[in-house]
Order: sequence, then C-alpha cells, then structure tokens
Amino acid sequence: MEDVIRYRLRVSEVVPVEMSQYRIADGRVYFTVPKLFEVSLCLRGAQQDDGWFFVHVIFLINIRGGLTGLQGESRIMKRHITDEADARLAFYLPLPEEAQNDIPTRPQLPSGVVDTPLVRVYNFLQIMSLSYQLEILWYQAQRMRSLGWADYLTIEMSQNRKVMTVSYWIRQPPPSGRQNRIKLPLLGGTITISIVESHGPSYAGRGPARSPKRRVFARLQRRAKLGVGMPSDEVEGLKFQVLWEPAKGALGVNVLPSIMFDDLLHVDADNLDFESLLCGVIERHAHSILEIYQYQLQNGQARTVFSLPGAVTLVKDEGVQALRIHLCADEVVIMTIDSRTGRLNLRDTGDLAAAGRGPHFTGFSEQLNENPQHLITALIRLRLMTITDLAEQKAKYLGLESFRRRNFPPQELHKLGPATRGTLYIQLSNFPNHYLVLVITDERFQYALITTRIITESMYADMIMEDIAWLDFDRIHSEEIVITARSDMCIGKRKRDSDTDIPNESEMRKVDSGFNIETAVLRELYSYCCARVAFMNVERQFKLRGIPFTHVNPTSGSPVTLQLAHIQSSLARSVPALCVQSQEILSGAPAAEAAMPNIRVIPLNWWSEKNAQVVTSVKLKYVQQPMGKTAGTSAVIRPSKRIIYDTTQAVVSFLSENVNTCVDEFLEEWARVSKMVVIAREVAQMAKEGSWDDVRLLSFDLRTVEFAYAKDYTVSISCQDQLSPMGGNFNLRFSRCGRLHARHGQDKDHHHQEFFNPHDDAEPFLRNILRHGHGRLAPSLHRLVTILRDTLPIVVVLEDIRQESMHNNRGVDTFAKAAGWYRLLNIDQRSCTTPFWSVAVYAEQTRYRHALDFRLMTGQRVAILDGSFSLFDPTGSRGPAEGGAGEMLGLKPISHFKDIVTNAVRDVVASGSVQPGRVAIIDVGVICHTVDVCQLGKSIHQRLVSHVAH
Repeated sequence: MEDVIRYRLRVSEVVPVEMSQYRIADGRVYFTVPKLFEVSLCLRGAQQDDGWFFVHVIFLINIRGGLTGLQGESRIMKRHITDEADARLAFYLPLPEEAQNDIPTRPQLPSGVVDTPLVRVYNFLQIMSLSYQLEILWYQAQRMRSLGWADYLTIEMSQNRKVMTVSYWIRQPPPSGRQNRIKLPLLGGTITISIVESHGPSYAGRGPARSPKRRVFARLQRRAKLGVGMPSDEVEGLKFQVLWEPAKGALGVNVLPSIMFDDLLHVDADNLDFESLLCGVIERHAHSILEIYQYQLQNGQARTVFSLPGAVTLVKDEGVQALRIHLCADEVVIMTIDSRTGRLNLRDTGDLAAAGRGPHFTGFSEQLNENPQHLITALIRLRLMTITDLAEQKAKYLGLESFRRRNFPPQELHKLGPATRGTLYIQLSNFPNHYLVLVITDERFQYALITTRIITESMYADMIMEDIAWLDFDRIHSEEIVITARSDMCIGKRKRDSDTDIPNESEMRKVDSGFNIETAVLRELYSYCCARVAFMNVERQFKLRGIPFTHVNPTSGSPVTLQLAHIQSSLARSVPALCVQSQEILSGAPAAEAAMPNIRVIPLNWWSEKNAQVVTSVKLKYVQQPMGKTAGTSAVIRPSKRIIYDTTQAVVSFLSENVNTCVDEFLEEWARVSKMVVIAREVAQMAKEGSWDDVRLLSFDLRTVEFAYAKDYTVSISCQDQLSPMGGNFNLRFSRCGRLHARHGQDKDHHHQEFFNPHDDAEPFLRNILRHGHGRLAPSLHRLVTILRDTLPIVVVLEDIRQESMHNNRGVDTFAKAAGWYRLLNIDQRSCTTPFWSVAVYAEQTRYRHALDFRLMTGQRVAILDGSFSLFDPTGSRGPAEGGAGEMLGLKPISHFKDIVTNAVRDVVASGSVQPGRVAIIDVGVICHTVDVCQLGKSIHQRLVSHVAH
C-alpha cells in the first residue's frame, strides 16, 4: 500500500505545494504544513479509482501564557472533523452500489476536469486551523477581561467568526453635565485580527500568495500530472491579518499607524499569546506617545526649560517605558503610561519623594488625564512647585521665615522682570521691611534684595517695592580664598587669575548655574543681604546729614588665617565698607581735631545668628597710652561695651548694636571719648612743659581722666549727653591723693576731714567752664586748671576757718558763689533755731549776718570784700541803703570794716608772712596775692569775730 501511495503522489495526485512536506509510513501518508496542521491519509485500495480517507489530524499550535492554562502542543481529534474531511476527500467518488438508494448522488466532474481531493482537504484543514487559533486568541482576551481588564478592554467577534476587534484604553464618557471643551477619544487604539485571503501578484497569475520557487513548482506539477486538464479545486491562500489603528487624539497626541513594527502585528502559531501581542502593541503605542511628549517639551514653548541635554530622556523604569524629566537639582519626575488603563502617571524620585508630596503628583496626574494637552503647562507648574519646595525646605532648615506670596499688586510683581516664573520671599529677621527674593526663571535662580512698604491707605494693606537690588553672586565670589594651615610664617594667600595652582571644588564653594542651591549658599546670601541692608541704613544716615562717603574694601590685600576663616563668613571680603572724612562727619563735633582724615565703617556679625552690628574705626592723631588702675596691661583695652581702644595703633573702634542709629551713637561716643583723649593729652603736655610741676596725669581709660592739678589735690573728669542741645555735661569729682591710704586703720570721719578736697563745693560752677568751652576744649581745660590752682589757697583757708569754727562752736559757713567767688558767712547763733542748710529761713532767724567775700581777680590776685557790698551797685560804697541789695540778701555791712582790714594787714606785714608791696587796702576790703590769702584771710576773720563779739 505504501508503494501505491508513493506512486499515486508522484504520478497522478495533485499535492498542494504547502503540503509538499510529507512522509509515508505505517501504510499511510503524513502531510505536515508548518504552523497549521499535520494530517495522515490512506487509500481505500490499490485501484486507480480508489479514493482517500482521513485518519487523523494534529493542529500545530503552541499556546503560551498562563491565561488559558494550556501548555504545549494541542492535539485535538473530533468526530465532525473526520466526517467533514472524509466527505471532502470523496466529494467526486461514485457511491457504492449498496448505498446508492440511501445517499443522494454525488456531483460529476465536468469533462476535462481532474479531481484534486488533497487540495480540498488542505483548504478545509487550513481554515479549521486558523479559525481554531482565532478562537484561542478570543478566549485569551476574554480571560484578560476577567482578570482586571474589563473596564479598559472591549472584544468583538464578527458573525462569521473570522474577524476579532479589540479596543484598549477604554475611557468612561464624562458625566452629562461636565463636558470638556476638548473632546478626547474614549479609547486608545484598536487591534483587528482577521482571517483573509492572500493573493499573489497580478503578474504571477491566479492563486494564493507564494514564493517564486513555489509558484514554479506548482506550475510544473500541474503540467506534469494534469496536462491540459483542469483541477477540480484551487488552493485557497488564507492568512491572519493584524491591523492596528490608533485613536486620533488619544492622550492628546496624534500617532501615525506606520510607527507600529510589523513583527508586533503578527500571530505566531508557535507562540499563540494574545496578551503578548496586545502588550507589545500598547508598549509601542506608549513609546510613540512619550516620544512625541519628549519632542514637544524639547522643541515647543517649554524648550528654554527642557531643551538642555539630559533634561528629558526616554528610559526603562522597572521594565516599563518612561519619560524621565529633570525638574531641578536632584529632583526627577518619572512619567509612565499604564498599559492596562492608558492613564498617565507621575512619580517623584528625588530627595523630597518621601516628604508628603504624593498627593501633589496624584493631583497633577488627574489633571493630565482629564486633559493631556495641558502636559507642558502642568509640568512647568510641577517644576515650579518643586523648585519652590526645595528652596523653602532649605530656608526652614536654616530657621528663616519665608513666604511664597506677599500682598503685592500685579503691577508691583512686574518690577521683577518678565522672566519671573515664581518667587520665594525670605524676610530678614532684623529688618522686617526687607526681603531676600529668590526669583525663579526658566534656567536658574536670580537673587534680589527688595525694600518694601505697606500702603496703609489700601483696603487690604497692599505692599509696594520701594527698592530692588539685584545680587550678582558670581561677581561676589569672583575671587576665591585659599586657606592654609597657619605656621609661624605661613598665612592665607589670595589666588589671582594668573596663578597656576587652581583650588579644586572641595576647597571652594561654587554656585550652581541652575537651581541646585546649597544650604550654606542660601545662608550666605541671607547674611550678605543683612550686611547690605545694614549699610543701606548707614548710607541713608549719611545722606540725611549730607555726609559724602566712598566704598572701600577693608580686607583687600590682607591675609586670611585659618582661625579667621572659621569664625568669619567667606563673603565677608565681598561686603564693601564705607569711608568718610573726619572733617565731614565730625563737623561741629567737639575735639574733631583729634581724628585722622579717614574714618572707616565696617559691618560685623552679619554672617552669624547674632544681630548685625556696625564698627566705626577712628585713628587718633596721637597715641595716648591709658594709665591707672582701670586701664589694664593689655595693648587693646575695652573701657566699655561699645568702645575698643588699640593703644599701639591709636585706633578707637566704636561698636553700635543698632544699625539704624549707628551714626548718632558714634557721634555721641566720639564726643565723650574724644574729649577724654583731648583732656588727657593736654594734661600730659602740661606736665611736660614744666610750668606747673605738680600737674600730673594719674588715670586715663577713654571714659575718665583723673589728674592732680596742685600738690595732692586731684580732679576726675567724665562727660555725658554730649550731643544734647544744651551741649552735654561734665562730671567733676574732686579728691586728694592721700585718700588712697585711708584704708589703713583710719575711720571715715577722720578720712573725710583729712582728705576732703574743698573744691568739691564749687563743682557745679567749675563744670560750666568746660561745658561753655564746647568746641574749644583745650583752652577751657587750661582755664579750668588755672582757676583750680589760683582758687586753691582760697578754698583751703576757708576750709581751715570752717573746721576751726566747728571746734569752737562758732556759727560759720562757707560756700561757693561762682568758680572764683567764695563767701565766708558769720552768724549770731543766739537766735538761730534752723540748721545751716536751710539758708532762706536761717537768714530770717539770725540777728547778725556778716560775710566776707573772696573773689579771684586776674594776675593771681584775690579781693577780700565785705559780703554786703555789691559790685554791680557802685552807689553803695559803704553798704546798701534801706531796702537795697544788701537787705535783700539778708547781709548787713560790717561796721568799721576798713579799720579791721587795716589792723589785720598791719599784723601780717609786721609778722613778715606778707610782703608790704603785695597788699592793697581799698574802701570795702583788701586786694592781695593768692599766696598771701591764707595768712591775711585768717587774720581778718579773727578780728571780725572779735569785733562782732564785742
């Protein structure tokens, strides 16, 4: 039988070239059609008219994937396939005689037509195999719907079961009351799998699509086996046709069908898996959409933001096509398209991914899915929000108060420029009306320092920008400082552009050209703004006073030590200082001549957490070394919180805690310090000149000057309120050097009597000598010392008389009437019941009131006069008339006063203590030299007491 089969196949049977692969074994022939089926047939007999009958068939289908639960080759034999195959093989065979009555007659072959049963069985099994594969794909698609794809995948099958249509990314239509202005398709795309006929090219004649080799083989076989006859059946060329059609406007873009790869639109019987086919198409579709998004971002209206290399790239994120969008610094957003739902998803991968920003990305994703055409706008907003969050987070880390918005009208915001996309206002804690503004542009941060003012007349307390200063941070850091470890002779060196040794990035801070702002950089910007505002306030004070100033760099050319680098900001050298001329700022101020021409104003502590301060440095024209117990031994002393004095350089630095009043504070401190310096200098010069041997400087510490003006009599001078309209006050404290030894066993009463300086009573009058000498301190000081030395014999003799009278219980009082005018008051105590210090009532109660006046005259002369005599009333030569000035003062003329004076002068001259030529008797007293006032004054007082007693 095998030989008969082999003979029939080689000589007479027309075998479709698709079934040309066969083998004969076990009495039958096995035809194998790759990817379709394997069928075995056998002959009914060895005669020429004996037909074929069907034995078995195997569909060569390999089902992959886990959706159907079927693995490996499927070998399905069904009865109706056998019956149908046998019927097609015996379609033109005559019926057996015993069955002719029961079965309808079979059709007869026309003349010249040759029966081709193998062609008919091939056509049947081909359509069966393709139909079976299509049903398997339909079943797999239905299983996918049941596993979560039901809402996003629809499947339709044609009535003839030859066409399956699958639509993916199904969207629910919007509610009736909410229609989008931009209508989006309700699906992403459609995949159509159909069984269609395949025809060869027209020039090759009729027949299925075959290769040229197979067409030649089929033609030769037909000519050899049929001759001029015609076959009863033609081979039907069938195949799967897979078409993909993207929905127009899906996810906001239009994708051409030509972008789909042919190998994706293919049904492979060896790997029959609808999920793979669908996912491959969706992945390619998503990839194309992301490519369009990438092109739009890099070449559309946002190209200035996303056109940089690496800003937008296509990547694989966990095996899924994704668009990686670099927002700023280390912040990256990953945009993917969900294969199942077709929805856009945004996910953050930056440092702030775990900072509670998930809801923001969810909101952006929802907006994008509602209207994907707003992708560029949404990403720009997301980028702006991320940049602002990043800067705000660093500001909060530094403890700075920041605001995303301030109550500025729109026209005020335009002052920041058209490139402004967003802002972050950082308020300066010490200057609430000033802000460091981080202006967000498309490419980088811009930094501005603004001065604001609230419009009180507005309803909502609107703010305006009074001043805007743009900060060039690159220029501020135009010169980098290299800090080296300090040795005996090693200090920091400023690197110039011509130097070959350039420090690496670890040695110096660079400013990122984008939005990668470091915390330290933000802190320095904030500190720099504090310094600039401080100097703006200083400059404003200078401008209000009409004082010209210049900007200087106080640290230019100076070395930087390692210790200084750790306590000082790296921007300290970028902040300019102010230089003013002493003749301008000290114009009209006391002791202006003590300062050198240049006065420097320098910021301090603006880089630290402390309040900003201002240091004003003045170099004195001469060096006056502090001395005394309060001066200390260091070369730099600090007599007060706001004053530092470098004794070696003669530089006085004035520290102001309040920037807004630093000029006033400097002028006040200068008025005090400069006067003390001038006084100390003048006293030192008095001692050097030698005219007054006993004048010597005892103590000097910029606040107080103490010196001895005669013998052991000392005065301590300090001043206060030097800028007051009244000219300020001087405080004079008189004492004696001997009081330093009063602690060695002496009681306080003895100390007071022994070491009391009687000039202390005249302190209110003596201070006016310096006060009225405002602007002429040196001459005033000389006048003060002169008066102190000339009046010292007067106050000494009066103090001796007072002490002696107290021991003798006589009513005597002494007091100063002016700086050079002292009075000795003699009182009758027999009717006195009021203490001495109640002068007004005391004068009314005393019966006899006589007084001696000691008046200092020029040329070291002293006039001892009757106190009742008025120098301003020349008519009262011997005493006032009734109701005159003397009565008003409560003093009575001393009777026989001229005789008392004459006798007293005669006595002292006779004793030889007073030379006759230095005394002159006048009608109301006597004039003598200051050195004679002690002897003469005591003698006159003794005779006056005796005269009054009698």
